[in-house]
Amino acid sequence: MAKALKVAVQMDPIQSVNIDGDSTFALMLEAQARGHQLWHYHVRDLTLRAGQVLARMQPVEVRREKGNHYTLGEAAEHDLSGMDVVLMRQDPPFDMAYITATHILEMIHPRTLVVNDPASVRNAPEKLFVMQFPDLMPDTMITHDPLEVRKFREKHGDIIVKPLFGNGGAGVFHLRPEDGNLNALLELYAERSREPLMIQQYVPAVREGDKRIILVDGVPMGAINRVPATGESRSNMHVGGRPEKVALTERDREICDRIGPELKARGLIFVGIDVIGDYLTEINVTSPTGLQEVARFDGVNLEKAIWDAIEARR
Repeated sequence: MAKALKVAVQMDPIQSVNIDGDSTFALMLEAQARGHQLWHYHVRDLTLRAGQVLARMQPVEVRREKGNHYTLGEAAEHDLSGMDVVLMRQDPPFDMAYITATHILEMIHPRTLVVNDPASVRNAPEKLFVMQFPDLMPDTMITHDPLEVRKFREKHGDIIVKPLFGNGGAGVFHLRPEDGNLNALLELYAERSREPLMIQQYVPAVREGDKRIILVDGVPMGAINRVPATGESRSNMHVGGRPEKVALTERDREICDRIGPELKARGLIFVGIDVIGDYLTEINVTSPTGLQEVARFDGVNLEKAIWDAIEARR
């Protein structure tokens, strides 16, 4: 049996998690079942002072009981270098606050194991890292230039426009060939952000679902299909996507075989990739989800594999 570990969980407020869907909650339950001690803190509770990485944390116990799923102890400041593991699980957006947290946590990793590796999280944002595998993707570009966007649309007709560092389907638009809103949409994005956009060829197979495949240490271990709601082009469960049981295809395994070694080499233990039809569209490394959905449909608790991988490094 592995030794008991001291585990700090950097996450959004535990009070508001959905205990039937939250992957962080599933990871915490599994850690607790293995005898590990848990502490909870928010990213705003991090402090970097005189070379020390400190966090004001509370010991926490979790249970699968609606309305009574956690017990928090007294808050106290801890040096995170005294922890065995830090789970970096706060939700995006992947903004400067997120990037700053990776820089701070990098100062204690790997003496304290940060999952996922903070430097790799910073250097592999979901919609940029995936561009290293263009032959696995639908035609895609990242640009500020409205002229390039219009040329891309003339080529493909149907396109998807996404904010580069968004999450949960927010700000994602499907523009059909007859849609006259492209210029107005580009102007709106330009007013709200200095970041470029991801422009992607629309893949009609999304109507059959957007597959989330979970890889642990670079190995595919489970998947769910997320089917868009009627009248919706986005399949994210945040916006009404319906999860369904699904099996991995030969193409899925080909994609995973290509990217898996790179994920493992970068210390990206828990990753969720998105596949539509035969195409890889995103590689999610910041705070991947899907563990509880896979468990419901396939009866496989992937949090066990994740903790096995973590314990093997300790």
